[in-house]
Amino acid sequence: MSIADKFNLLNEMNILRIICGAFFIPHIYAKFMVPEALGFFQAAKFKPAASWMYLACAVEVVLALALIFGIFTFYVAILAAIHLIVICVAIHRVANGKWLWNIGGYEYPLFWAICCAVVAMHG
Repeated sequence: MSIADKFNLLNEMNILRIICGAFFIPHIYAKFMVPEALGFFQAAKFKPAASWMYLACAVEVVLALALIFGIFTFYVAILAAIHLIVICVAIHRVANGKWLWNIGGYEYPLFWAICCAVVAMHG
């Protein structure tokens, strides 16, 4: 598949793949620029919290770039879905089981995990 094919926006799966990658970018940024990000890793009982936060950030950089550029799409989309499920579990712990994203629940990452799974199915 050529680079032009990977960015053909008439193909709905390309749109979904690119959006799945792009939606990691604000979270990568937040891990460096928003002090509360480390607090989340502490509240989720990741030890040492800073190491886990930077590891999550590195994983998200790789996932974002690979999804956006369509590199090893099948494998990367599966890893992204798994990564997002782990995030759901961590949010569930911190938010005491809240579901709705607007009150701190895990609805948002679960939605994106499902989207990444769909990308993997079409990878």
